[in-house]
Amino acid sequence: MIRPFTHTMLNGLRVVCVEMPHLHAVELAVYLKVGGRNDPPGKAGLSHFLEHILFRGTRDFGSSREIENAFEAIGGAPNAATDAESTCYYSRVHPDNIRQGMEIFFSMLMRPLLEGVEIEKRIIAEEARGDLNERGVEISPDTIASGLLWPRHPLGLPTIGTTESIAGMNRRDMETHLVDFYRPNRAVLVVSGPARSHEVFTCAEDVFGDWHSGAVPETLPVTGRDTTPRICCVDDSDSQMNLQLAFLALSRGDVRCPVLRLARRILAGGGSSRLYLKLREELGIIYSVEASICAYEETGCFSIDLSTAPETLPQAIEATLAELLLLATEPVPDEERERVIQSYVYDLEYSRDSAFEMGGRYGWGELMGVVRSIEEDQKAARSITAVDILQISRTVFAPENLRLVAVGPWKRGMKKQVRELVKRYRHDF
Repeated sequence: MIRPFTHTMLNGLRVVCVEMPHLHAVELAVYLKVGGRNDPPGKAGLSHFLEHILFRGTRDFGSSREIENAFEAIGGAPNAATDAESTCYYSRVHPDNIRQGMEIFFSMLMRPLLEGVEIEKRIIAEEARGDLNERGVEISPDTIASGLLWPRHPLGLPTIGTTESIAGMNRRDMETHLVDFYRPNRAVLVVSGPARSHEVFTCAEDVFGDWHSGAVPETLPVTGRDTTPRICCVDDSDSQMNLQLAFLALSRGDVRCPVLRLARRILAGGGSSRLYLKLREELGIIYSVEASICAYEETGCFSIDLSTAPETLPQAIEATLAELLLLATEPVPDEERERVIQSYVYDLEYSRDSAFEMGGRYGWGELMGVVRSIEEDQKAARSITAVDILQISRTVFAPENLRLVAVGPWKRGMKKQVRELVKRYRHDF
């Protein structure tokens, strides 16, 4: 049984060590509770921008190349990611070099040069333009759906920012954001792999002991919600229609989250899932379909994504809504439920072989206050009943939670068809 060992330093930094002695590489990560929703008004993308800038050099490692070289010398390959609520810096390192890895990350977090802002603007702007068409119109279903789910709120804006907000970034913005949010009492250091917890805690005290804690700006909560479905149709010259059906869903701490995760697997969890069988194997109108769950502090969403030909878009929407209605009105047969549960239990078991997954489970989980062991998740999955799935589907897939986004080459009459399908779904639910 894999178990994390946790130590809280005097400055509030939580240190997690997941001992996995059977492995040969260590995953080292620093999680910070700051993301897109913490970006100041007019500065969408600042958290993501700062993440990039910290790789451009420190007082100890003068350039991005020196940082890369330092990690390479200890068996590492550094990377980072920013989402709506967190930023993570991580790298694999050799077990003999855990302290050195900590020292490089400390230098990046506490001794950055904050240089190369103009160069980074161009790089990130190119990334952001990937979500725009030739007319400069937003075509990312994720971004459009987020704006419908959480209008007039930072969660409704792209984590990467907009071309306008990126162009307005400056060094002072970086300095302020670093001081405001990069605090040890809002961070978790996690080491997973062949490491000993007492040695990890000692190294962390030595390396991160001078990191000063402090208060951070308050996070703007989501308040209010629409009670009618929303539809957004965007014209684009692509050869396919990119469709997302997003539903307002559960917050991160909701006890029903395990049930929703199982519903996701039933709908789009692989080759035997309902949407895959219906849309691909029976109708032949898609190549793949995916479903995902985002759970935040006080809100969340469940989204289904697929691409199809323009002429089969109405058929894809109709079939998808029919499967959602079926899940919300008829109990899942025992054979199907038990099969999906067992597959999920096995996947949880397989995650024990990944230091990266264990670091995320216990590091990010510690940061967000949702630490759960594999055994707890397996137990919760085995206890899920057909009634549980029925109830959560009835709650989440209610028409008032729906935000439908379709991007592509619209044909005459298609938008009216889409509106009629959503209207019928609302009537039948």
